[in-house]
Amino acid sequence: MRTDLLPSQLSLNENAYIDPKYHRAHIRRSRTLFTRSLWLVTSIFLFSLLALIGYVYYCAWTFTHPRIAPLYSNPMAALQLSYADVEFRSVDGESTMNGWYIPSSSKKTVIFSHGYAGNREEIWVPLYDLTQVLHNNSYNVLMFDYGYVNHEQNPSRVMTAGVKEAGELKGAVRYAQQLGAEQVYIWGFSMGAGTALQAALDPVGIDGMILDSTFLLQPMVIDQLAPVHFPYSRNVLIHLVDYLLPLTGGSKQSHVPYAEVNSTNYTMPLLMIHGLKDTQAPYTISTRIFDQQTHPQSELWLPPARGHEMTYRFQSEEYLERAFHFLNTVAP
Repeated sequence: MRTDLLPSQLSLNENAYIDPKYHRAHIRRSRTLFTRSLWLVTSIFLFSLLALIGYVYYCAWTFTHPRIAPLYSNPMAALQLSYADVEFRSVDGESTMNGWYIPSSSKKTVIFSHGYAGNREEIWVPLYDLTQVLHNNSYNVLMFDYGYVNHEQNPSRVMTAGVKEAGELKGAVRYAQQLGAEQVYIWGFSMGAGTALQAALDPVGIDGMILDSTFLLQPMVIDQLAPVHFPYSRNVLIHLVDYLLPLTGGSKQSHVPYAEVNSTNYTMPLLMIHGLKDTQAPYTISTRIFDQQTHPQSELWLPPARGHEMTYRFQSEEYLERAFHFLNTVAP
């Protein structure tokens, strides 16, 4: 063997000998490395996918199962007003509602329709204050909780953005009539106002509605609110949450009759109140609906209020003046 060749020259020699065992071992190591890398990438992908699905399902579940504060008082303790504990069924008979009935001396009844994650006391708007003024003006008052609030009586009920709640509100109207009401008015707040609009698509028994800070689940609202709640990949997340809502017992956005609500010219008068600086329910929800109304007694008030359902807190005097001017005008 020649000894005058450099190592580099030896490595380039085409006739240099390569041990087949070394070659096969090198191939096995390469395949093992590739397999491990593939499993690692696949595992990371599957874990990320499961984490995303879990997060989206959690968002959907918490939306349909909001945490609700317990009742803290009652009409007697808060206002020294006599009341009756009442119970009634939704029009489809699938859920049971509980509430309070505060009687007065007339045949006119106002039914409060509370908002998302609220109850009959609606802490964002002091319903006890409104109840007192209504009672002073001889209106009977029905305060009640939607079915999803009471899981003991309605274990399968979850929040459905007004789809099932509309039938429960109709049940409240029917119950008020059974108690002797000849005129029934709905006073709704946020999603409770959106529920009232869904219920009033079948207007039997509803003589007028006051709608404060209306929230109606629909694409326009999602597009405006998504940047606040889902700043990254919001379109994907919103669609995934919407897709998973039925798995939690809730209703998809497409189940809400928002198109019909937006295009309906309601037969009863509406007083729509919506703060221009509402960041949770854009005021355009109310203006779009009001643009379809032709009833001569319908009114729209857009105060420069900040926050959601905050008009009463900041402009209580004008709020009550407008509300009772409306009621006293439409009530025969």
